[in-house]
Amino acid sequence: MSIGRIAVVGAGTMGNGIAHVAALHGKSVTLIDVDPAALERALASIDKNLGRQVAKGVIEASAKAETLSRIETTTDLASAVAGVELAVEAAPERVELKRSIFEALDSAAPAGAILASNTSSISITEIAACTKRPEVVIGMHFMNPVPVMQLVEVIRGLATDDATTRAVLDLAAELGKTAVEVNDSPGFVSNRVLLPMINEAIFALMEGVAEPEAIDTVMKLGMNHPMGPLTLADLIGLDTCLSILEVLHREIGDDRYRPCPLLRKYVAAGWLGRKAGRGFYTYE
Repeated sequence: MSIGRIAVVGAGTMGNGIAHVAALHGKSVTLIDVDPAALERALASIDKNLGRQVAKGVIEASAKAETLSRIETTTDLASAVAGVELAVEAAPERVELKRSIFEALDSAAPAGAILASNTSSISITEIAACTKRPEVVIGMHFMNPVPVMQLVEVIRGLATDDATTRAVLDLAAELGKTAVEVNDSPGFVSNRVLLPMINEAIFALMEGVAEPEAIDTVMKLGMNHPMGPLTLADLIGLDTCLSILEVLHREIGDDRYRPCPLLRKYVAAGWLGRKAGRGFYTYE
């Protein structure tokens, strides 16, 4: 199956990153969000990030304008997905929200269209169950920042068929990504391993073991991580980290995934990381 027309639902960090990469690789993209201001911010982010790629010599200057010309924006989901081969949901990590989006996609997308979720922890099988086409529902979990990170986790739900999986694996390769197929388990591989490490770093901070800079330096210089866990948490978004840990704790039932109280406190305070200007660090 050839995928040339893609809809991306959700114009946040992940959504605009997916739109950026897809359009850069020749796909026609419609970026959808209920908030017109979010769409404006998304286009500004894509423009800025394409400019960075030009400055670094990653792409030619002409590719920036060509990429932007392939991206349309709209608040009208039904009309936007009417002619696509693939719709990718990139909404916040709330199961009720994702289910409502997939119900809408199921009603509006063509019969042969693949419905993918960029969820980082929620069951693809559960999402697929709210549609009449579970065989074409799949997880396509990109890493943040999407234009830079090479990995895509491809997650088959219980009913996902081979043709859908093959089409998504092929698309990931077209987009210059390395796809890894994993089973539909809470957190998949990436966040089942990553979030407990971040959570433990937050516990270490809460218990006074060390300051944020020291914790991050230990992991960077001692464990050869490119970024410390608290800096990474700020990049991901502390609300997203909390949501993933809550899914892991609820679905697996093991207290090793219990979110640190300090993480809950920061989220309650609105200290969500880079996007809010403050998390474990402060940002301009």
